[in-house]
Amino acid sequence: MSLKDTICLGVAGNFAHHLEQAGELKDFENVVTLEEDAPKGIFPFYLPGSDSFLGLYSIGTDTLTLPSYEANAQVEPEIGVLFDIIYNADKSVKALIAKKFTTFNDCTIRKEGAKKISEKKSWGLNSKGIGSTWIDIDKFEEGGVMDNYHLCSFVKRKGVLHPYGVDAPLLGYSYFYGKLQTWLIDKMNTQEDFGPLENIAAHLEACAYPKEVLVSIGATAYAEFGEHNYLEVGDEVYVMAYDVRSDTVDFSPSKTKVILHQKVK
Repeated sequence: MSLKDTICLGVAGNFAHHLEQAGELKDFENVVTLEEDAPKGIFPFYLPGSDSFLGLYSIGTDTLTLPSYEANAQVEPEIGVLFDIIYNADKSVKALIAKKFTTFNDCTIRKEGAKKISEKKSWGLNSKGIGSTWIDIDKFEEGGVMDNYHLCSFVKRKGVLHPYGVDAPLLGYSYFYGKLQTWLIDKMNTQEDFGPLENIAAHLEACAYPKEVLVSIGATAYAEFGEHNYLEVGDEVYVMAYDVRSDTVDFSPSKTKVILHQKVK
């Protein structure tokens, strides 16, 4: 499924302890949030039609290509949710309609001196990863299909499989369901170009008001190996979402399990 006409945005700081572990909490020291556990903001990682570096479609499915320069890259295991965007007459965002979800690797380089989050997110082809299977969302609220899903991730290095992110229930996101939707709409309409953040309304206008948005809703906390090990050529990345009612944490096929598998080059 191609997302080349879909604006792609990420949520920063939507899972406890991730920003601290990633060494990025200081980037947001001047960003004020309404609640202590609120995400810090949203950032673009793909802008369809843009002539900037964010106009390059960077999302792969089976390959993760590290930068050609020396960089410290980490897996950011996330859930990606595809929304329809409904606009008001003045082109502000009126509503987001959740349609389906999959696994996502919002792979990030720890780049000293980067002024915007987006500068750490997209450096070329296959700098991101998305699952090839999507799960339809019956309702984006408690009682829906996503209630029963967990997210986990692993890196296989030299034949040894290491947990990279903690195994976490999707209900463990700080902002989820309606609270996340309301917050996203507000940020898409009002977020200013400030510190590491960008004016998303201006990006929507520049992209000719796309009909869809893919939102990577935030990375989980890291397991011990993930916190202390950057990616290396030859690694294999696995990001898995599974239904705890019927699935186990393995790589066997399932109608309810979504697995992203990337080889690092």
